[in-house]
Amino acid sequence: MAIRRIGQILVDLGFITDEQLEMLLEEQEQRPGELLGKIAEEMGLITDDQLAQALAEQMHMQVVNLGEIELNRDVLGTITDTMAQLYRVVPVILDDKTLTLATCDPQNLAIQDEMRNFLGYDIRLVVATEGDIKRALGKYYASESESIESILSELEQDDDLKQAVAAAIGTHGPTDLTSVETLADSAPVRKLLNMVLLMAIKDHASDIHFEPFEDEFRIRIKADGVLYEMVPPPRHLAFAITTRIKVMSNLDIAERRLPQDGRIELSVGGHPVDLRVSVLPTMFGESVVMRVLDRSVVALDLTRVGMDDETLARFRKCIHIPNGIILVTGPTGSGKTTTLYSALAELNKVEDKIITTEDPVEYDIDGLVQIPIDAEIGVTFAACLRAILRHDPDRILVGEIRDLETAEIAVQASLTGHTVFSTLHTNDAPSTITRMKDMGVPTFLITATVEAILAQRLVRRICTQCREPVEASDEALVELGLTRDDLQGQTFFRGKGCDACNNTGYKGRLGLFELMNMNDEMRDMIMTNVTTDQLREVARKHGMVTLREIGIKNILTGTTTADEVIRETVLEG
Repeated sequence: MAIRRIGQILVDLGFITDEQLEMLLEEQEQRPGELLGKIAEEMGLITDDQLAQALAEQMHMQVVNLGEIELNRDVLGTITDTMAQLYRVVPVILDDKTLTLATCDPQNLAIQDEMRNFLGYDIRLVVATEGDIKRALGKYYASESESIESILSELEQDDDLKQAVAAAIGTHGPTDLTSVETLADSAPVRKLLNMVLLMAIKDHASDIHFEPFEDEFRIRIKADGVLYEMVPPPRHLAFAITTRIKVMSNLDIAERRLPQDGRIELSVGGHPVDLRVSVLPTMFGESVVMRVLDRSVVALDLTRVGMDDETLARFRKCIHIPNGIILVTGPTGSGKTTTLYSALAELNKVEDKIITTEDPVEYDIDGLVQIPIDAEIGVTFAACLRAILRHDPDRILVGEIRDLETAEIAVQASLTGHTVFSTLHTNDAPSTITRMKDMGVPTFLITATVEAILAQRLVRRICTQCREPVEASDEALVELGLTRDDLQGQTFFRGKGCDACNNTGYKGRLGLFELMNMNDEMRDMIMTNVTTDQLREVARKHGMVTLREIGIKNILTGTTTADEVIRETVLEG
């Protein structure tokens, strides 16, 4: 059935006139992305109740007044506080396997599917006013976390669950796959895993680790590049939780001896989230790591990756060259992929063909032809790169140059008029030249093709809520190669620790960038086999700011701490 437009429904119900609708449509053109009903309410043309009625009419749903309903505690307990707050829904009725949820956003059709996936119930939606939803969330879900602790204590005391685990894993015989599936689908296991996933996504975590040991089962979350341990669940739940994850990622639950890789696609609060799942058999059960790829967190925009204006202007100039190699270097987890995606997003024009080959493809971008690597069947970087050159590309992204074969084809591609983007693992920009020589790439080909090298690191930002000045320690000054005279009255900062940053003193991360543009003088030096230190000095003379120097600038502006910069950058020779 076709969905009628909300503006026409408001007119048909007599809430606004045709003239007011015209005015609203003009206003909506000036405010892209905003909903017409919300604009009408903000302008005082309709009330919260009238908007709820119109939305219910549009989506063929029933309107409920939450203030007049006595909500059952058992029904409210079907969803966690985190889930209720994130999706802005309130459970109203649980009838057999159908859960009725009140929402003020019935147009978000994903809510129904996502809640069905998370909870295992059939979902029916009814419409409530935004005010009603806010009041109900404040009244019934104000604690913000039906804490992990409370769920775990419930699970610890659940004797039926312990018996179900013992039956499923075949303590007294072979594993019963039917029991295993039933266990993985049980409400307590779903509830705990949902809680962990939602908390991780909410905290912008990059990875979730589930680790079985002899006497405990550990869950750790990596946020801002550092692992934090959660309250460990009961040891006997390890099997149930890993099985639940395998079910969600379509892996073989009967296979517990071989590593497996899978993927879970979720949409949380309207944001698409990909979870890359890797299962590894260990001495005490299966260890699982989930890589969280939340597209709403990663803004693929060069202006937002954190480069200073001068470096950004120079890098932008580099990426528009018609041919040559541009390398982004740094350790795993330093944000190389995000920088390259951001560059490609900027270059993504109709007149250019861009092909990428990645292991794995992390974010799919419209307009880019993206090829996943699968070494098991012979789809390697080198094999892909050869085939890509027959597809008439203008720009190519090679996920990583891992060997001489890939490096040689990348060089050949750049010599035949293509721009090649890729990554390498090196300490800084100048040492990348040495790394390529070590791989076996001839020096004359390096100087002929490499146009720019961008080295980068991620350091944690000081939490702005609890930032305070601190005396620079002698050890930190020695490590940074500074004296007290160099500070000239400037001070260092740290985060004291507060609720906003989970008492870590840090919130979010910041990129440090070192861009080395190749020029004739540097190419001549490379041909004469100069040292990395000599190359670095010439690069600095031509405007390169080193990772350590940009790190010190950020220490003195109170953006990050000396400890972070010392940990992530090396003192130049």
